[in-house]
Amino acid sequence: MITQTRKTKETDITISLKINSTGKSHIDTGVGFLDHMLESFSKHSLIDLDVTCKGDTHIDDHHSVEDIGIVLGSLIAKSIYPVKNMERFGSANIVMDEACVSCDLDLSNRPFLVFNLDLNQKVGNFDTELVEEFFRAFALNAKITLHVVQQRGKNTHHLIEASFKSVAVALRRAMTKNEKVGIPSTKDVL
Repeated sequence: MITQTRKTKETDITISLKINSTGKSHIDTGVGFLDHMLESFSKHSLIDLDVTCKGDTHIDDHHSVEDIGIVLGSLIAKSIYPVKNMERFGSANIVMDEACVSCDLDLSNRPFLVFNLDLNQKVGNFDTELVEEFFRAFALNAKITLHVVQQRGKNTHHLIEASFKSVAVALRRAMTKNEKVGIPSTKDVL
């Protein structure tokens, strides 16, 4: 288990994680919908995850959501780089009723985000535009190439949950141990 704390004027965050584990979690971000998404992410990625955040949610959820993405991504980077004896690439299509979201990712050490979900309404009190902010912060700090693309669906809750699950499953697959691949790059470094 590795831990990182980040304190700013807007947030006080502590996250601990362990990759390739059991997917157990304890999440308390102060943003209920994000708690639900991170619990799902933990379960399906098999990453043990402990997240606490005290943020300026009296203003809105933006700082908490983005800063959690920053810290979580940083811890993923610390856990996987340099990439060795891992599959490196991961892909998943996740369905939730009428919704289907795909994720393709590369543990590339070259951050990039393609995010294509049609999110145009709130889920409860949650501003759905923050989903892209979360994944941008996560991808940049995890130093991964991440593509999250809506295939079909209309229910905003289902689309967002499918996106978190697809990223989790693709990440789990990319982190799968494989001694045969050694350093999975023709450059001999990732």
